[in-house]
Amino acid sequence: QVQLVESGGGLVQTGGSLRLSCAASERTFSTYAIRWFRQAPGKEREFVAAINWSGGNKYYADSVKGRFTISRGNAKNTVYLQMNSLKPEDTAVYYCATGYGSSPADFGSWGQGTQVTVSS
Repeated sequence: QVQLVESGGGLVQTGGSLRLSCAASERTFSTYAIRWFRQAPGKEREFVAAINWSGGNKYYADSVKGRFTISRGNAKNTVYLQMNSLKPEDTAVYYCATGYGSSPADFGSWGQGTQVTVSS
């Protein structure tokens, strides 16, 4: 298991940008694929983006394609989610997790989440 910590959430206006970070202190973090999910109040947790261990492969939910970018830091101990052109419907708690699958039921370690609020 690896302990994941998300950061970077906040309040932003429609059309604004935020960059979320997912970090872990364990050296093994660089060997994990990492996924981002989000959960809005009253809704199920939904897949946002995923990146493999090397950063060479990644994919996105259709709802964020072209607006969000997932990447790994140079030291491979942080995964970022750059969110541009934010919309009110992007408001949610964002979680990172280990793994590459798009189902939240897939096995993995989860962070505690970071709140993103997009005002209209």
